[in-house]
Amino acid sequence: TGSRSRADKSRISFICVPIKDGRRVVGALSADRVFEGAAPVEEDVRLLTVISTLIAQKVSLLEKINREKDRLEEENLRLRKQLHERYSFTNIIGNSRKMQEVFYLVTQVAKSNANVLLLGESGTGKEMVANAIHYNSLRVEKPLVKVNCAALPANLVEAELFGYEKGAFTGALRQKQGKFEAANGGTIFLDEIGALALESQGKLLRVLQERELERLGSTKTVKVNIRLIAATNTDLAAAVEQGRFREDLFYRLNVYPIYLPALREREADILLLADHFLEKYSKEYGKNIKRISTPAIEALNRYHWPGNVRELENCMERAVLLCDDQVIRSYHLPPSLQTAEETGTTQTQGLSEAVERLERELIVDALKSSRGNMRRAARSLKTTERIFGYKVKKYAIEPRRYK
Repeated sequence: TGSRSRADKSRISFICVPIKDGRRVVGALSADRVFEGAAPVEEDVRLLTVISTLIAQKVSLLEKINREKDRLEEENLRLRKQLHERYSFTNIIGNSRKMQEVFYLVTQVAKSNANVLLLGESGTGKEMVANAIHYNSLRVEKPLVKVNCAALPANLVEAELFGYEKGAFTGALRQKQGKFEAANGGTIFLDEIGALALESQGKLLRVLQERELERLGSTKTVKVNIRLIAATNTDLAAAVEQGRFREDLFYRLNVYPIYLPALREREADILLLADHFLEKYSKEYGKNIKRISTPAIEALNRYHWPGNVRELENCMERAVLLCDDQVIRSYHLPPSLQTAEETGTTQTQGLSEAVERLERELIVDALKSSRGNMRRAARSLKTTERIFGYKVKKYAIEPRRYK
């Protein structure tokens, strides 16, 4: 170095120690010492060794931090990709005309910043549509914050939505950010918005109009940039007439309404959804279930589904858990579906009738699998062709229908 060029090199001792992380050398620490008589260098070496150990610990810690940071960034990208794939429009199942209308409306509004109002009965998939809108919007990189208004205690609604300052009320020991602030730059999904009290509705209206709010206990205005997706299973227009919902808020929300049809209004999608849930839960529970039997399909189509898609999903999960075969049969379905035409009544069928019903179902399934071949169907049920033919005649089954 320049400083060494001016010194008498014959009077300089050069001391160097390795910087080691375990057995791995990550660098070296060196120093010059001016020679002063016969002074030993062991103390200097020991000092440098201590310093190099501290440097090695710091280097090791920084490397671990950087590795963890890289891992978290990779995991974040992977999870974002999974979310985008999971909530893609293609994952909303439905070929019926009414669902095609829903798909069209959702794709048209997703890339805009317009507020959306999702209407429909409980269990029709409003939250899934809200997810699809956000994860296919321009705000996909920002948060999606979900709030179930019906689940919030009346005295905590405003504190949860708008936040509060320390000391704003008993128990407010620190400042807390509200859901709207947490969603800044992204989307907030308010489910069951019809459950909001009138006072809270007024403050929500201000946020939507002015894009600003005040925390409880504060006079400071906080600017927010959010997109609102609201959902309800109640008739908001009727609530407005009854004075339970603000008219000005209703019109502010009702800019782009999307009605999600009940499952009974989209019968063509029942089997599609059932097959989807069958595949999902078969994989989840490690079962090799191939299909749903014809009588079970008839039971699914016959039922009126008051709980909509959510009830169908629960029904198929139960069936997968109960099934030890490769086929979901009607007796794997909940009792309400097995007696769908007489829902709410007690079972009046006798033992012999139940046995005959099951026997007929097995025969129909065997013929379906064998494409109407009597011999193969009899062999699959481990019976003779003569007995099988007798049963086919007894139950007035036409094998030709299954060819």
